[in-house]
Amino acid sequence: MARDFGMTQKNDGHDIIDEKGNTVVRKNLGKDAFSSGGAFFGLLRSDQDFSGPYSDFSFAVCPGSETSMHVCLVSLCIGSNGFQSDYDCASQPGVRRMFLKLQTQDGLTFFKTDFLDKESTSSDLLKMVRSDYPDLSTVTETYKTVFPAARIVDFDSLGDDGAVAVIKQWLAMYAKMRDWGTKVQKKLVDDVVNLIPPLAGNDEETEVRHLLDTRCYVVLQGAPGTGKTYTALKIAKCYDKCFFTQFHAETTYSDFVYGIEPNIDAGCNGPQFRPKPGVLYKAIKYARDNSSERVLLIIDEINRANLSNVLGPVFYLFEYQAGNRNERVKISVGDMPLSSMPANLHVIATMNTADRSLAVVDFALRRRFAWFTLHPHVIKTESGKKFMEKTFNAIDAIFKMYASDGELSLQPGQSYFVVDKVNAENNMRERLVYELMPLVKEYLEAGYLLKAKDAFSEFFRRETGRLLYE
Repeated sequence: MARDFGMTQKNDGHDIIDEKGNTVVRKNLGKDAFSSGGAFFGLLRSDQDFSGPYSDFSFAVCPGSETSMHVCLVSLCIGSNGFQSDYDCASQPGVRRMFLKLQTQDGLTFFKTDFLDKESTSSDLLKMVRSDYPDLSTVTETYKTVFPAARIVDFDSLGDDGAVAVIKQWLAMYAKMRDWGTKVQKKLVDDVVNLIPPLAGNDEETEVRHLLDTRCYVVLQGAPGTGKTYTALKIAKCYDKCFFTQFHAETTYSDFVYGIEPNIDAGCNGPQFRPKPGVLYKAIKYARDNSSERVLLIIDEINRANLSNVLGPVFYLFEYQAGNRNERVKISVGDMPLSSMPANLHVIATMNTADRSLAVVDFALRRRFAWFTLHPHVIKTESGKKFMEKTFNAIDAIFKMYASDGELSLQPGQSYFVVDKVNAENNMRERLVYELMPLVKEYLEAGYLLKAKDAFSEFFRRETGRLLYE
């Protein structure tokens, strides 16, 4: 399989068979190796020795028994000498994200949070081995600190073909990390990697609908262009009545909940002020008066306002599981004393995660909402439009490789890559020059994504003919 993926073997035991080979092949499968916990078959960097301690990442398979192959451990392993040439590789968030695609729901995959870490041990891995796979106990105790990513492969439950397929996926991921092979071989690697099913279940819209039905109040968060408002408005079509408002820095309690305003129609002897119902008041009142209807309130850019001032005591009502405990407490919303929100009123709020100038959302409010993150992804477009998938994938790859977990929230969403089908290439180039280049440059100048600076510079030079920095 490794040869199919582009591995060229440098050695056979202690003999060199190809000086230009890209991989050192090592194995330790003698009887003593199994009793001492050192049994493994491994693929190492080509600059490593043929025996003894080694450095950097390797692909390793550790069989559980000398006589039968019913269980093994497949892993990305760190040599006992630590890092010599792979330090930059191990420090890139994208390498860990690549291997996280191998995560499964059977509890048999294990990952460290930091691939540079060769001191700590996955307690979950040790616990699983000790309880269910004792044949692997000796080898995991021996190498327990140097497995940043590992998977128990159970031939008995998976069958031979299924178990080999799992090992093939892990080997393909290692080949991709090492950038082995020709264009054809890399295509074969990508084909294997792309066959790995994602863990996600339902589509985004389905999940949000489910959260509204079970939790009532949902915040859609994500970077610009990920479809937060679009998704909210699409879901609104399934409701009988929808109310919409957008928060900003000057939004007040009077604007959103209830207040007063000058009565310009009043005469000299009439009242000079009149009630000013806010959108929340209107939504609640409509829901109470029309209890058989489903009502939705959309709050766009919820964290652009000072939420403590805008909501005041009303945030106490956003409690989806209050039961009867709120009955003694009445919150006045205008002329309506309430102990809870109407059961037929749901709320969707949107929040831009790329706006780092925004205040932290109050933890008490966070507890009252379900938080759903929309990620950039490939989409199908309507007639007359084209999604520029190649350009999207190129920027997506840069973010996936270099961005920290926090910086991923800055990735431009899919709407940036939807252009008119007529003259699509030129339309995309203009969007790169006048929208995405300034956005990325602003990120870099703010201190974000600095590890990706060279990758972005090369991308924009190649795609637009312009320099990110003159």
